[in-house]
Amino acid sequence: MTVGGIDHVYYWTRDMDRAVRFYLDVVGLRLIRREGDSWAEFAAGPIRFALHGAAEGHPVAPGGAAAAFSVDDLDLTLRTLEERGVHVTHAGEVAGFARFASFSDPDGNTVQLIELAGDAPGRGPEG
Repeated sequence: MTVGGIDHVYYWTRDMDRAVRFYLDVVGLRLIRREGDSWAEFAAGPIRFALHGAAEGHPVAPGGAAAAFSVDDLDLTLRTLEERGVHVTHAGEVAGFARFASFSDPDGNTVQLIELAGDAPGRGPEG
């Protein structure tokens, strides 16, 4: 058996319209497909990011995973998000690799932004 790379990451949401607006207007992703209240998919580089509508009668529990989106300028991105009402819950740095910051979407899921160092190992054209 061979398992390939990640195809997509998705979060469950109980309010698709609110979640789509958040990822469009606050995070700044581009919506590429939407199927009513059941599915929304965004362009997010080689791995797609999606929202899955909650099944009736089943609560949405936040925190099952975190989507990490790469950014070129973490400081500028955070300033923009803070202007849009986002509260950063955690920020840090892995010396020589990356700086990152986390916040929550309207359903309580963790969203992370990561600014990789230019010479971060395992990144770039070779892998």
